[in-house]
Amino acid sequence: MKGKKPKPDLKAFTQDLDEYADEKKLAVHKENAEISRTSRALARELREAQEAKANLERRLGLYERLESAKLAPPEWLAPRTPAAGHHAIPSLVLGDVHRGEKIDPAQVDGVNAYSVDIADQRIRRAFEGAIIICRDYLKGVIYEGVTLLLTGDEVSGDIQQGRETNEETLADSILGWVEPVEAGINLLVKTFGRVHVLGVPGNHSRNTIKPIAKNRAADNWDTFAYRVLARDYRRSKTVTVEASSAADAQVTLYGTRYLLTHGDQFHGGSGISGALAPLLLGAHRKTRRASASGHPYDVMVMGHFHQSIFYPSKGIIVSGCVVGYNEFAYVSNFEPEPPQCALWLTTPEHGITAFAPVFVADRKAEGW
Repeated sequence: MKGKKPKPDLKAFTQDLDEYADEKKLAVHKENAEISRTSRALARELREAQEAKANLERRLGLYERLESAKLAPPEWLAPRTPAAGHHAIPSLVLGDVHRGEKIDPAQVDGVNAYSVDIADQRIRRAFEGAIIICRDYLKGVIYEGVTLLLTGDEVSGDIQQGRETNEETLADSILGWVEPVEAGINLLVKTFGRVHVLGVPGNHSRNTIKPIAKNRAADNWDTFAYRVLARDYRRSKTVTVEASSAADAQVTLYGTRYLLTHGDQFHGGSGISGALAPLLLGAHRKTRRASASGHPYDVMVMGHFHQSIFYPSKGIIVSGCVVGYNEFAYVSNFEPEPPQCALWLTTPEHGITAFAPVFVADRKAEGW
């Protein structure tokens, strides 16, 4: 007896077909998701490449503008073979004047006082002291000129509570700083014959609450004051003034390359080593940056820390300040230091060969 053919299981067949369709849908979904991820990644890479290209174009344009605007240093700064006798170029640092700031002796244990009148006196003593040291203490040297290095914070500014506590307006501070500085420059000309002035911006004189990177120098009142100096001496044959368009600037004396900066880029210094630890780290980073950009230097000169540190063997010179010990330093438990400006000689044979800080405070004359 012949058996009957089994009936096809339509239900199982339909179920298998549905499972196959689901698997195909899942595979297509995964493939679409992968394509979408790849597309997004490629779009992101394209955006990054376009941004990098635009950044390179901006940098190229900046380099071209900087190159076209680069100032030629005065001839007396160029290295040359010295004639008979001992030749040298003095460098005087004038920074952290904080003109406009008012300091009450009663709030700082009586170790300092400050006002616009005292600021004028101390600026004058800085120039007179530099001349006395070079003329009377360092005799027998032929000076081929002098450099005046302005490290910033020349005016107190309107930030960091300055507007409420300053003794005068910002405009008055700028004009009040320019006048005695020009008198000092003229005095240097009479003694040394030629003067080169180089200035960088500080942090108290900025126009923004937080420090900025773009237009750091241009949007700064120190730079404005330096440009006033440059305007007033634009026709001088004995004075050259360079207001840096960047946070740092360089000058070379007899082959010794100096980098001038304010110093607020370095942070820390509360440990037992004080400011030296962040300074050494900062000097290392700046040295690497300068070398990579093709502008290496030998010694970094700055202010900002309101203390004197002379460490040329490690490439660091920190000038003291004109304003002196203030209320911030007092509540921060910093050690008081007499108001002073750094002064040293650069010689063609040995570079930095003499260092003599110029002390600018006179309690009796200042009346406190």
